[in-house]
Amino acid sequence: MWQAADKLRGSMDASQYKEFVLGLVFLKYVSDAFVDRRAAIRADLEAEGASEQNIKDTLEDEDEYTGENVFWVPAEARWDFLAERAAGGRIGELLDAAMLAIMNGNARLKGVLPMIFNRDNVDQTRLAGLVNLMNDARFTGHAGKSAQDVLGEVYEYFLAKFAAAEGKRAGEFYTPASVVRLLVEVLEPYEGRVYDPCCGSGGMFVQAGKFIEAHRGKTHKADLSVYGQEFTERTWRLAKMNLAIHGIEGNLGPRWADTFADDKHPDLRADYILANPPFNMSDWARKSEDKRWKYGVPPQGNANYAWLQHILYKLSDRGSAGVVLANGSMSSKQSGEGEIRKSMVEADLVSCMVALPSQLFRSTQIPACLWFLTKDKTSRGGKLSDRAGQVLFIDARNMGTMVDRTERVLTAEDLAKIAGAYHAWRGTASAKAEGAKYEDVAGFCYSASLEDIRKHDYVLTPGRYVGAAEVDDSDDEPIAEKIDRLTKELFGLFEKSAELEKVVREQLGRVNV
Repeated sequence: MWQAADKLRGSMDASQYKEFVLGLVFLKYVSDAFVDRRAAIRADLEAEGASEQNIKDTLEDEDEYTGENVFWVPAEARWDFLAERAAGGRIGELLDAAMLAIMNGNARLKGVLPMIFNRDNVDQTRLAGLVNLMNDARFTGHAGKSAQDVLGEVYEYFLAKFAAAEGKRAGEFYTPASVVRLLVEVLEPYEGRVYDPCCGSGGMFVQAGKFIEAHRGKTHKADLSVYGQEFTERTWRLAKMNLAIHGIEGNLGPRWADTFADDKHPDLRADYILANPPFNMSDWARKSEDKRWKYGVPPQGNANYAWLQHILYKLSDRGSAGVVLANGSMSSKQSGEGEIRKSMVEADLVSCMVALPSQLFRSTQIPACLWFLTKDKTSRGGKLSDRAGQVLFIDARNMGTMVDRTERVLTAEDLAKIAGAYHAWRGTASAKAEGAKYEDVAGFCYSASLEDIRKHDYVLTPGRYVGAAEVDDSDDEPIAEKIDRLTKELFGLFEKSAELEKVVREQLGRVNV
């Protein structure tokens, strides 16, 4: 399917063909799922001995599909109908009509699907070829996986591929999967309201849903209420499709909008917030009198502390947040940022700081970190360890594995180590179930008091607190003795080498004779 996507590369840039290909992928999926559901309805009715007229009527009952979480697909939007007409020169017109028909038949897709196939700049021959190539793709019939699961994997794979193709611009819609997983594994969002103020293509929500599925089963995905906002129209549409693909009901606002200038969820107070805001954004809608700036007015030249304070404003009284930001946010003192950070620390809102390894983000070479914020670090009636007045620092800069020359990923073991340290420190139910006890580990993690942080002038860089890893020197011998021993071993090897050289010369001499 990715090879099929390349068919349109020559006629448009990566950001444009992303919409084309993902729109077609979605259309193919909903059609496959619809056809499978249609076959299942017929088989059930025939087994019951229903009349042909009864079967025909039931097959056209939209509730028979939507009740099983299958989108209703009108006849003119079904893939077979479109594929048969791909070579007629009107495929763009037919695809736009198909997208409109599906949106009209499914309320949660209103205004979401792309109607961009019948434009003058679209090569209709290439588009017809793309439709034909996608004919071989089937989202149904895979053992052990539903069509929704398969499409979800395809969609995520494509997003990652498009992110690689778009480079720096990819940061608008894509956060590396291992970083998203780390945020979710640390926060453990089992139920409640989850919010992302700059949701991109919705990856945070998808991963939160997967977390619940893995720990409590698919039926519990509905325990999370999803809220998000996105600035760009194209990305907002991608997110809406992504949620629909994964069976997640989400409120991303009635349309795209700037979170700072036009908050689409003004009254929301979330239990969990997951976010990867644009790093060091200098062009943002700043109003100095904004009620969100409780800890200080952020500078116009950098929105990092605007994002942090917006997120704190949105948290419920016991809410927690995980935020990806540039490393500079941990130590900057320019334009009052140091004072804002000091106020946040003194208000005991910072729970954990994680320094990330380099090269996790294809879209930027700026080093990144994770901020974990919470409104309540007390024991909450004995359910957790009381960490009031403390901050956990984790240095993960040496973790991760290079998957190619330019990209690093955090492995499952890395994620478990980082999340496990946090859970042991916080005394969560998952840590108690495993009998995990927190201990400082030199070079990796350290639980600092507010007094420790004051001594460092409120700089939150983990390297300042965790120290250097301990070196095991229990088997070391005195240096003088080691040099003497190794020297004797080296001279012994020289002697053995001379003996072997003599033998080789003798053998070669016999050969020459």
